[in-house]
Parts: sequence; structure tokens; C-alpha cells
Amino acid sequence: MVTLVIVPGWRDSGPGHWQTLWAEQIPGAVRVHQDDWITPVRKAWVASIGQTILEQPGPVVIAAHSLGCIATTHLPPEVAAKIQGALLVAPADPERRGILADFAPVPYQRLPYRSVLVASSNDPFCPVRTAGAYARAWGSEFVRLQDAGHINVDAGFGPWPLGLALLQSLGVAHTVLASTPESLLI
Repeated sequence: MVTLVIVPGWRDSGPGHWQTLWAEQIPGAVRVHQDDWITPVRKAWVASIGQTILEQPGPVVIAAHSLGCIATTHLPPEVAAKIQGALLVAPADPERRGILADFAPVPYQRLPYRSVLVASSNDPFCPVRTAGAYARAWGSEFVRLQDAGHINVDAGFGPWPLGLALLQSLGVAHTVLASTPESLLI
């Protein structure tokens, strides 16, 4: 069985965020926890994500947001081998924000799994042009949303049915979504 692994970004994903709702309501979903959400350290974050993935009995699908996307791209090959697909939403640009600088440089090589990168035309944490460059380098399908901010609660994103549909489009999430409550799909 495929496990959905939710990878929040800098400062975590609070109440009402689509990641929090998915973690609470999608059966079997697992959420990555970090020791320090405020002052992120790449080595520690990547280790936490890797440990969470390796603890799963089978393959995983990643649903990452913001800095969680960038941390996911830093995973070592033995961890990445367990990933069947990834939904990478509103990736951060660590070169634009000093506190995230430990995550730079961002890897610019093809990911060894299928991925969909979703970015917004007005994300304050990553210009859409940078997100597009990530998508090209990573071999990700690129979905550009118009004026969607950072695709979080502040930008009006709660359950986010489009996100679930994109997750399903990866072709590996059907077992996860088959038992998803209807309230998330509306």
C-alpha cells in the first residue's frame, strides 16, 4: 500500500491548512515532524523527512509545501528510491530569504520519481519564474495558479480539492484517496 507523507514547510502548516486537513482526514497519512520549525537546518530537516519515509512499510507519495519541497529534493538516493510520486506546492526560494539559506543551493537535477510542481503567479516566497526553473530541472509537470499567493490558509486554501486531484493525477494515490472523506473533495 502507498502511504501519503505530508512534508510541511518553514513554520509548519497550522490549523485549516490543506496539509493539516489532509493529515487529519486521509486514512494512513503520515506527517513529518521537525524539532525546529522556526530556524530550519537542512541536515536535521532532511534527516526527519528521510526517517519518516523509511519507517513506512512500502512506497510513499509526498505532499510537500514551501521549504518542505526544497528539503525533499535534498533527500539521499536510498530514501528517494521509496518515493513513487510527489506533489510539490509553492516551493520556497532559499536564496531569497536569509533564514532559509542553509537549503541553498537548490538541487537542479531531475528527480527520480514523477512529480507535479504547483506555483502561484504572486507567491511572495518564490517568483513563478524560479518555480518554473525548478520544474524544468526536476522534470516536474508545472501547474501555474493565478494570484494564489503562497497556496496556504492566508491565501484562502483550506481543503483544496484541486490539490487532491493533482495528487491523484500522479497515478499513485488512488489507494489513499479511495477512502478520503467527501468533505475534502468538495
